[in-house]
Amino acid sequence: MQKTWWKILGSFLVVYTTVAGFLLEVPHLNILNETIRNLYFHVPMWFSMIVLFSISIFYSVKYLSSKNEVDDLKAVEAINTGIIFGVLGLVTGAIWAKYTWGQFWSSDPKQNFAAIAMLLYFAYLILRNAIDEEQKRAKISAIYNIFAFPMMVVLLFVLPRLQSSLHPGNGGNPGFNSYDLDSRMRMVFYPACIGWIIIGYWIYSIRFRTRLLENKEL
Repeated sequence: MQKTWWKILGSFLVVYTTVAGFLLEVPHLNILNETIRNLYFHVPMWFSMIVLFSISIFYSVKYLSSKNEVDDLKAVEAINTGIIFGVLGLVTGAIWAKYTWGQFWSSDPKQNFAAIAMLLYFAYLILRNAIDEEQKRAKISAIYNIFAFPMMVVLLFVLPRLQSSLHPGNGGNPGFNSYDLDSRMRMVFYPACIGWIIIGYWIYSIRFRTRLLENKEL
């Protein structure tokens, strides 16, 4: 029970936020209207991705000092899981954009930079598959990851703020304040972030244990 309580908590929070997200009243803002409920899914996906990429950077740094294969496996599986949530973030964002901005992809700066950030991590996977020797692959991948993570942070949080953007919190637009996130939404949004992060970590831990078992059988 001690090892599963956080999994139960994550599952409960995701179910709670999914149900409450559709039942609780939301502020009716121009253009957004009911689509604002997508906030409970779109933003938590990105937060989960960032947490998972943070885990990967920790184990990449650790691998360079330990040369332990387990640390390399933890890093790559954190990225594999993070990419899943990153893609979900792009998809939910594109659907939201269709209903609010009129098209799935409007070349908004944050959309473009988010896509570039994802390409950085797809390149990480391509790099790993291009190197056959295990230790060399792990070392080069770890070094690449150490440089990719800060670039991802800049692409998602710095560059969009320097340009006009349709996204809240960028280009002078308000974000996470009384205009677009009142107390009713906070009751769902914050648990959603926690829940999806826990689910993301759970998926990552399953993927890591599976890979570990596969390596032992070789």
